[in-house]
Amino acid sequence: MEIKDYDEATVEAVAAHIRKIIELLGEDPTREGLLKTPVRAAKALYYASNGYRIDPSALMRQAIFEYNGSQMIIVRDIEFYSMCEHHLLPFFGHVSIGYIPDGTMVGLSKLARIVDAYARRFQVQERFTTELCKEVYETLPAKGVMVVCNAHHMCMKMRGVEKQDATTTTTDYVGVFADDPMLRREFLESIRYR
Repeated sequence: MEIKDYDEATVEAVAAHIRKIIELLGEDPTREGLLKTPVRAAKALYYASNGYRIDPSALMRQAIFEYNGSQMIIVRDIEFYSMCEHHLLPFFGHVSIGYIPDGTMVGLSKLARIVDAYARRFQVQERFTTELCKEVYETLPAKGVMVVCNAHHMCMKMRGVEKQDATTTTTDYVGVFADDPMLRREFLESIRYR
């Protein structure tokens, strides 16, 4: 997303609220260092939430191709940045997506793009993982899909329990992955760091 892609009316409306928040928290929004902060923060939030303006299914359908293979396809360690819907603080990490094709495959970059489409919304990691799994399974379609997400949550690091080394791992799987523990094990072995 480039600067020209921002909806200026939305950015200014959000900036007005941010000015008020800065003031309510005890700071002077007209101070030199903060003068442009409301607009910059509004643009950052607009960018961080651009997943609301993307249709992940349509995005995936742009790059679905016939494919006769039957073995697992994995895209590992797709980085993402999201905002916790409970505290509006960032959480970030990596997602690995594996699927068993059912006559089609998807362009690899589309998997990274749908990760961004779902991550750039107010989210919880658990739902994010499930949304990715469901999207690939239903839109591709695939015989089975498995997703593993590992993330750091600023709401756990900079407030609350303040545990700096804590990470959260979530998984979801459907189709043949739900029926076959050996497939799940193969996927997990494939994404382990060596």
